[in-house]
Amino acid sequence: MSTLENRPATALLVVDVQNAVVEGAYERDAVVAAIADLVDKARAEDVPVVWVQHNSEYMPRGSDGWQIVPELSRAPAEPLVEKTYADSFEETTLEETLRGLGAGRLFLCGAQTDECIRSTLHGAIARGYDAILVSDAHTTEDQSPWGAPTPDKVVAHTNLYWSNHRAPGRTAGTVEAKEVAFRE
Repeated sequence: MSTLENRPATALLVVDVQNAVVEGAYERDAVVAAIADLVDKARAEDVPVVWVQHNSEYMPRGSDGWQIVPELSRAPAEPLVEKTYADSFEETTLEETLRGLGAGRLFLCGAQTDECIRSTLHGAIARGYDAILVSDAHTTEDQSPWGAPTPDKVVAHTNLYWSNHRAPGRTAGTVEAKEVAFRE
């Protein structure tokens, strides 16, 4: 269990699945479909879905690129957290939102693997949350022309190292979308 007191609930955190972020991303359609299935499952089980949406000078609020992809839709009652940094907790309402939901256990999915997903996973575990990465529900764009590994290797490496990540009193790890158990 997380190290956060009175936080027995689980939440699904959907990070930056926005037009400009996932356009051309590795296995985009399969990842978005897996996220859609996770959202449906969470809603069916009354597990809160928390949406995170990135703003930047290159992706300003309200622009087409800023919009969540058309295959996904946020329900009006589902929290939306806007961010400007890679870690979804930095200078956002995420902690307050999760506290209000009583959530201490998070399942993460979205984009981009090598930036916002990794940063948010580490931000969550450092703040006392249990943080589980859905291994087939995150993606990234190809940054290999700038020296990064290809996207398939970024995704595989992130899954590998997060599957073995540990912290005192907290759990981490990975799980495939079809194996997600929101209720322990």
